[in-house]
Amino acid sequence: MILTGRQIQTYRAEGRIRLDPWNEAQLNPNSYNLRLGEDLAVYTSRELDMAQPNGITFLKIPPEGLLLEPGRLYLGRTLEYTETHGLVPMLEGRSSVGRLGLFVHVTAGFGDIGFCGYWTLEISCIQPVRIYAGVAICQIFYHTVSGAYDNYELGKYQRNSGIQPSMLWKDFTKD
Repeated sequence: MILTGRQIQTYRAEGRIRLDPWNEAQLNPNSYNLRLGEDLAVYTSRELDMAQPNGITFLKIPPEGLLLEPGRLYLGRTLEYTETHGLVPMLEGRSSVGRLGLFVHVTAGFGDIGFCGYWTLEISCIQPVRIYAGVAICQIFYHTVSGAYDNYELGKYQRNSGIQPSMLWKDFTKD
């Protein structure tokens, strides 16, 4: 089941959900809006290799906005730091953003129980679109779990502080 906005508030007060900074105006009936940070990253090479680290370069979204171009993947980050204890966090784009042809995640909208950190957004667009830092770009919602579970503790992206490029290459080095 999905938590209601009221349950999100209750779980936040109990410490099971952390959304920092918190702004009551971002709370929805069954989700919480997350905002886009000012930093973006783009891969430096057009050809990417799953088995190798891929270089990235960082951009700042200026106050007048940044025009995104189709055919390019932009990595962004939420302004809000999140923690989720005993729940499954999920991320989706806002419908107003989707109606501009802007995607905020390619396939990575599913979080793990115990995830703590900022969400890296995989941003792409259908046609050129100007974006702005601080805009409510996506929403987080929470599923309850049934049964015993293990917390996400040692994952590649746990307790991050910035934009995280793909670290799939680390899976190739495991025995």
